[in-house]
Amino acid sequence: MKYHIIPVTAFSQNCSVIYCPQTQQAAVVDPGGDAEKIIKEVSSLGVTVTQVLLTHGHLDHVGAAAEIAAHYQVPIIGPHKEDAFLLESLPQQARMFGLEDCAAFTPNQWLAEGDVVKVGEETLSVLECPGHTPGHIVFINDAARFAVSGDVIFRGGVGRSDFPRGSHEDLINSIKTKLLPLGDDIVFLPGHGPMSNLGYERKTNPFLQDEQPVW
Repeated sequence: MKYHIIPVTAFSQNCSVIYCPQTQQAAVVDPGGDAEKIIKEVSSLGVTVTQVLLTHGHLDHVGAAAEIAAHYQVPIIGPHKEDAFLLESLPQQARMFGLEDCAAFTPNQWLAEGDVVKVGEETLSVLECPGHTPGHIVFINDAARFAVSGDVIFRGGVGRSDFPRGSHEDLINSIKTKLLPLGDDIVFLPGHGPMSNLGYERKTNPFLQDEQPVW
């Protein structure tokens, strides 16, 4: 699996295009805004977008999802249905941050733990990782030892849990029981900031050093 990162919005959110090198079919993951920029960079890659994938329902990750999906005439898939309240509140989120209006929408398909998404010949498995939001999911490509982690874990940090229905306890539990057991060699593309791997974070991330892993 190949990927291309497109930083978008004032929040420097890592929208990404992940694609299958065999078929050149692609998914746009977490298009938080700047739809024209995303479309231009997708065009430069020479890939065919077949779907929009969402890790969670915050505005900076979904703000351009409906526009991108309409442009390519493709479905929006994810996150987990527990984030429905966030997608329904997108107009309020936009007003709160002083951004352009963003209409509420419902994805074509919700995702849950154990679901599988195909991008060409590549397979993404779905893990439920609540805490930052109650319906946050992470996409795992085990063959490539690669994950799209959204706002669960960052290089040297973890996602905020002070938003509605966030839980720091659930967030740390998600990291320790769902992500770290996948293996130290898993490289992850976070929602913000540089990439890292789970082994480095297990050893150095200050939010994961307070107690022994629970697995």
